[in-house]
Amino acid sequence: MRNYFIISSLIFITLFSCKNKTIKDIQIDVSKDIVNPNHYIVSKTTENIHIDGIADESSWQSAQFTKSFIDIEGVKIPKCDTKVKMMWDDTYLYVYSQMEEPHVWGNLKQRDTVIFYNNDFEIFVDPSGTATNYVELEINALGTVWDLALNKPYRVGGKANNDWNVDGLKSAVNIKGSLNKSNDIDTQWSVEFAIPLADLIEQKHTNKNLPIEGEQWRINFSRVEWKFDLINGKYQRKKEDGKYLSEYNWVWSQQNVINMHEPEKWGFLQFTEQKSSDSVEFISDSDMQIKQITYALFRDIRFGANQVLLENEDGFHQSIKAKYAANQFLSAEFLKTKTGFSITTKNTETNNTFIINEEGVLKSKL
Repeated sequence: MRNYFIISSLIFITLFSCKNKTIKDIQIDVSKDIVNPNHYIVSKTTENIHIDGIADESSWQSAQFTKSFIDIEGVKIPKCDTKVKMMWDDTYLYVYSQMEEPHVWGNLKQRDTVIFYNNDFEIFVDPSGTATNYVELEINALGTVWDLALNKPYRVGGKANNDWNVDGLKSAVNIKGSLNKSNDIDTQWSVEFAIPLADLIEQKHTNKNLPIEGEQWRINFSRVEWKFDLINGKYQRKKEDGKYLSEYNWVWSQQNVINMHEPEKWGFLQFTEQKSSDSVEFISDSDMQIKQITYALFRDIRFGANQVLLENEDGFHQSIKAKYAANQFLSAEFLKTKTGFSITTKNTETNNTFIINEEGVLKSKL
């Protein structure tokens, strides 16, 4: 009996000790969760822009459209084309979107209701580029707006602040066809926004001033499209077996998952003082790939296949080989902390080191 007690104690001590020391490297494949964000260089206008949903001013004519939207997961080609163009001045960020649509409909008329229960167009802006303190604006074909702010993504406990309003927001819808008439085929609907820069700048963590030449924000756009039924001549979201069918999600910069609230995947908006962006070069981030890999590791460990690492005791270390492409790996270090965890990575080419915590906040490590 005594020998049994000694052996049991040794096994317990061994298991407890293993929880607090580094074990051999593990491999985590994040290659399918890496995105290459799009970018847009937004030119500055001095023209008076009338917000009517048409965008016929000369500066709008010279502004470049983005590439057509793709499916949010980057797999399917949307059945209806969508594209966006932007401009700015010292007061507003201007956004114009043109959307092909054979059936333009909507029924939500109250501001700050859940607009994506209709077909809608959505804007997401993170002025600091930190995946925290960002805003969302939605609009349907009736011109009903939902504007909200989040201090952090829903995935880590963020909550929408529906009391946040862009009081000086200007928006308009233009329809080529008819609204809520099922007996014809429409061509498109377009939306035009003038978003007060002051409200966006207020979300920045530091340097709450107007954008300067080369400044970059994170931005993305989404278009929600529903299958529909006609009931007594009125459009309604389609149901099967009493449940609404899933919506289509079409975006500018691929998210790779059906979730717009992964801000680290949004595209880049780069400001220029020039009237045309034609000769302006995009300022690439030489650490972007490393950052994307680090975020992917965070998502995998916090929400994915390797959550088991979170069961270890404080102080537990784990070396990781992150596979991000065929036969390509990045070394990373996982540390279990009292509040959650941290992951550290390093770009050996730039010698920059990054650390991300359990909230998904990424920082450069000095």
